[in-house]
Amino acid sequence: MSDRLGTRTPTDTATPSRSVPGTAARPRLTAAYVLLLTITASWLASQGHAERARFVRHNSSNVHHMEVGKWWTLFTSGLVVDGVPAWAGIAAVAVVLGLAEWRWGPARAAAVFVFGHLGATLLTEGAMWVMLSTHIPGALSRARDVGISYGLVATGACLLALGPAPLRRYGLPALALALATAWTLNQQLADAGHLVALGLGVLASRTAWVRTRAATLPR
Repeated sequence: MSDRLGTRTPTDTATPSRSVPGTAARPRLTAAYVLLLTITASWLASQGHAERARFVRHNSSNVHHMEVGKWWTLFTSGLVVDGVPAWAGIAAVAVVLGLAEWRWGPARAAAVFVFGHLGATLLTEGAMWVMLSTHIPGALSRARDVGISYGLVATGACLLALGPAPLRRYGLPALALALATAWTLNQQLADAGHLVALGLGVLASRTAWVRTRAATLPR
């Protein structure tokens, strides 16, 4: 600390100013997203089965919606927790995205999450479009494709890739093995998308923008 004359007072310490991430006490991005997910999940829980199915159908980011120009479904599909109980999905977002925001700040955390969500969606739906164009059996133009999992997997993979050596050495391969096993057993579009999202998360961890921020924080 210095007084107005520029001299240092005895209360100065050598503690680095960046020893604690500035966003640790204010995870605003995570809080806002968790709130949106909670509102959507609560509203869906109050609706009948037909209304819930209609909402998911109209917000699926599938080939049909891309062809007719409903690109906004790329974003609204990320407001639905699908495949797991809503509370479990929302809790996972709070932990994973919250940790990413604490480690990297809101801008980088949001960028990695959105990169995983949009990238995996576009790549999987692009593959589905190719299958439809070449008349490969099994392709669906109106597939159900909603959820938070692509962004969640990408963010988690990026955290593992930038984490301590044990996490990089064991955690990342364990996640990849679990996702590969799920795809082998289920053969679902989402399972393939999870593997793509994992790769995108690792790719994001190699960018200087994220790595530089991660390197300035304590491990």
